[in-house]
Amino acid sequence: MMDPRTRTLLEAPIGPTLMRLALPNVVVMVMQSSIGLTETYFVGWLGTDALAGMSLVFPTLMLFQMISAGAMGGGILSAIARTLGSDRRSEAGIITWHAVAIALGLGVATTILMLAVDKPLYSAMGGHDASLAAALTYATIIFAGAIPLWLYNSLAAVIRGTGNILLPAAVTAVGAIILVPVSPILIFGWGPAPQLGIAGGAIAIVAFYVIGTVIFATYLWSGRGVLRPTPRPPRLQWKAMREILRVGAISSLISVTTNIVIVVATGFVGAFGAAAVAGYGTGSRLEYFLVPLAFGFGGPLAAMVGTSIGAGQRARALKVTWIGAGITFAITEAIGLAGALYPQAWLSLFDTDPTMLAMGTKYLHSVGPFYGFFGGGLALYFASQGAGRLAWPLFAAAIRVAIALGGGYFALKITGGIDGVFLAIGVALAASGLINAAAIAAGVWFDRAPSKVIPATR
Repeated sequence: MMDPRTRTLLEAPIGPTLMRLALPNVVVMVMQSSIGLTETYFVGWLGTDALAGMSLVFPTLMLFQMISAGAMGGGILSAIARTLGSDRRSEAGIITWHAVAIALGLGVATTILMLAVDKPLYSAMGGHDASLAAALTYATIIFAGAIPLWLYNSLAAVIRGTGNILLPAAVTAVGAIILVPVSPILIFGWGPAPQLGIAGGAIAIVAFYVIGTVIFATYLWSGRGVLRPTPRPPRLQWKAMREILRVGAISSLISVTTNIVIVVATGFVGAFGAAAVAGYGTGSRLEYFLVPLAFGFGGPLAAMVGTSIGAGQRARALKVTWIGAGITFAITEAIGLAGALYPQAWLSLFDTDPTMLAMGTKYLHSVGPFYGFFGGGLALYFASQGAGRLAWPLFAAAIRVAIALGGGYFALKITGGIDGVFLAIGVALAASGLINAAAIAAGVWFDRAPSKVIPATR
């Protein structure tokens, strides 16, 4: 018998259901993003070098957060939603264990990779002397804790795939409320806590992921939700892994392309000094701020689309997609225009260095007006995850990289200034969003029958 939560995703009115699921998720995703922004604010008190060091690490940290939560997490959510949509609850429990196995493996790989390449990577991005030292301190702690980061986001994706948006939202909200005072306490050593500097913020974030993982695991294996995963892990199967990876792996490539743009652009800006890196890094944080905002709608979008397609309701899946993308475009475009019109209101929250403010202002003037295409395109990407159709989002992401980096490189060589680089980044955002919209409108999701989830094995 189909669970009532799954039936709601299939039968309830689309607009009210999407908003009911998305709004608390948006609020909490914004709160989660505010953790990083608050930490940036306090690290700014340590000086421009510390702020530049965090700006160097931020793209790589966001890469793994985006892959674990939005990419591989999207693959997990999609597999769970499509399985429940076709009323095969026991198989979703099998997929849950495979999600844990993938998270553990990728968490270990993340730690090994980042601790091996951190110094040459951040040096190539423009880190020198004090800013490089700050980046290495922060990165060592963050990436040593990569396993709980992966587990937290993977288990949250499992729960969202069942249509339960509120529990991950509540855990994130409470964690954000606690972290806001804990981070400065550890950074500055208030009260009995030692003064840890930039390392204190990293320790607070790792602790957040550890505690959240324990809460999610307790919920899933206590039998309180839709799923009933077995107490002991089943034997791993490639077919079950494939249900996650066929969406998650392609989604991860898309996340990589997003961060390649940020990392290479940071390298372009690094030629202008540490203050310029801090300005670009702080300005681009507003762009990253849109990712959790879009994910707030994207999680429910993927769940509703995946469940609808699993149940054979293609028209409903498309209607959900366009409604969600339209709302996300409007919100993110408003934020982008505000950032372009009033850049100092954002940048001055973190530092007052003139070079930092000038570079951040150039970035927001050029890229901010294109933020709606970025947000709307992300919503369509999450919907495509739910549909299990990611070839066109991957193509759109590749075009974004080609325009942003190719155009930016030639602009920098021709003019010697950074304005052309930022304009190329903005045009690339627009191209990516429009390609995703055109592909879905052309019907690429339904060129063949949707794949079925593998049968359960005993």
